[in-house]
Amino acid sequence: MPGTRPLLSNRASSERDIAEEDALLTGQPTQRSTMTGPRTWKFWREIGLFVWAVVATAAVIILAVVYQRHGDAKHSSPHPPGKRNLIFMVSDGMGPTSLSLTRSFMQFQNSAPFSEQLVLDQHLIGQSRTRSSSSLITDSAAGATAFSCAQKSYNGAISVTPDHEPCGTVLEAAKKAGYMTGLVVTTRITDATPACFAAHVNMRSEEDRIAEQMVGDYPLGRVVDLMFGGGRCHFLPNSTVESSCRADDRDIVALAKKNGYNYVDDRAGFDKLKGGAALKLPMLGLFADTDVPYELDRRNENHIYPSLKEMAETAMKALSDATHDSDKGFFLMIEGSRIDHAGHHNDPAAQVHEVLAYDEAFTSVLDFLKNDPTEAVMVSTSDHETGGLATARQLHASYPEYVWYPSPLANASHSAERLALQYTKYLFSSPSDEQKHNFIADQIEDGLGIFDATVDEINNLVKDPLTSLYQYADMVSRRSQTGWSTHGHSAADVNIYSSDPAAAKALVGNHENTEVGEFLRDYLGVDVEAVTKELRQKGTNLKVKTAGGVEVGWMGKIPEEGQRLDGQNHLASYGGDFKKRDGGVVHGDDCGCGH
Repeated sequence: MPGTRPLLSNRASSERDIAEEDALLTGQPTQRSTMTGPRTWKFWREIGLFVWAVVATAAVIILAVVYQRHGDAKHSSPHPPGKRNLIFMVSDGMGPTSLSLTRSFMQFQNSAPFSEQLVLDQHLIGQSRTRSSSSLITDSAAGATAFSCAQKSYNGAISVTPDHEPCGTVLEAAKKAGYMTGLVVTTRITDATPACFAAHVNMRSEEDRIAEQMVGDYPLGRVVDLMFGGGRCHFLPNSTVESSCRADDRDIVALAKKNGYNYVDDRAGFDKLKGGAALKLPMLGLFADTDVPYELDRRNENHIYPSLKEMAETAMKALSDATHDSDKGFFLMIEGSRIDHAGHHNDPAAQVHEVLAYDEAFTSVLDFLKNDPTEAVMVSTSDHETGGLATARQLHASYPEYVWYPSPLANASHSAERLALQYTKYLFSSPSDEQKHNFIADQIEDGLGIFDATVDEINNLVKDPLTSLYQYADMVSRRSQTGWSTHGHSAADVNIYSSDPAAAKALVGNHENTEVGEFLRDYLGVDVEAVTKELRQKGTNLKVKTAGGVEVGWMGKIPEEGQRLDGQNHLASYGGDFKKRDGGVVHGDDCGCGH
């Protein structure tokens, strides 16, 4: 038919297309190309457009990759360029169940919906595994050594290795690199966690020696610019001050002042610092003879003791101002110390208020970071879990109901520790058993908000006052059906939180506690190994004397193997038996203190 192509024309066209495809693959010219002559301008224009499109596409891909990597580097590089601050928070003894306990308590207390969260909940990024080199259950000393030195060590070790050599800490390295440094705690400033950042002793019980080192009496000199906490008794000479708990007559406050420290020791002195605006570094602030009281008790004594939040805010303001014109920022460790003690005491009422106080301090750090222009990150974790806490308890042999009650915790106005101290003081008046009975009954109603105490509960307190702390705590635990498996620590994994998950990307997921320490040094970009080397060189043949006049190495006596494995060889809180003890001895086996 007119206008139609021969049937074979489509076949010929297909064969030419196949030949051209072969030519593109092999690079050999087709027969057609040799017959058609020179390429036209239109052909070369199409080739040019094709090449331009390929190049443009490749450029876009390359730029996208570069931009992505730049963004990743900005947020996840362990050592970002420029000035930076690092705030490391430690919730001593706080395990995941502590959050469940406190969250439910908060919701009950505030009549909040069950969806209401703590601020901590909103910044969870991972978990940390806590074992030490000597036990699957760590103590605070080995746990904090993993943070400060990024190394595993034995229970009781304060920034020393298992072979009793000092390991440089991130705080010491930060100070060497030009950062300002600080420690803020609610326990004794000489307790294990703060000590691990600025001292080196073979046994954590040597708090007298730790006090000396923390104000600069050791190979590196003064490395901490600011210290807030309790523990005055370890800084005062036992020869002149009744409240001293030193084994010798050394005046460590005087030594601190000689090394340049300004010193405050009460609420009035703290208030004069005006939130840090009037604070002059270096600063030593000791606000309690031993530990700052539990928040449950402290909130009624705010005129005597500053809170963790107040101390943290003052420290951040002072360190920020001090580094305003520096090309280096600051490193600050903040510890909610007494969460651990509430776990040791199995006191759920004290526990929830300690966690809430920590959550408030955590919030204040977030607010500071939001408003401060210096690049910074905050990381928070626990050294271990304490108490084997469970928000469940089987009270009887019959199958338990699925209940947990926060209301008994809300009824308590004092901690079990405070009631036990009041009872102990009352016993000095030599009351009769009937008087003891009436005193205890009033205590239970006024302090714990319990109006159904049994005769057996009161009689047991009369018969066994040495364990009154645990008896008071158990009364609250039973009524709230809060469970505990130990007065010591557990091997539970603990949570990791951060102000910036991207900046703390290296800690997202499940990690060894030493990886937390590695992140701290990497983020600051400091040379911890150089500090370790300096400590070992300067410490060679360096001797000190014990309270008994015996000469030992500068890190104190080396513990025996059995002592090394005793991860609980410390007081949860002082009970009056600490005065003028021999160096290294914390308490007797019969103290009833849950060690």
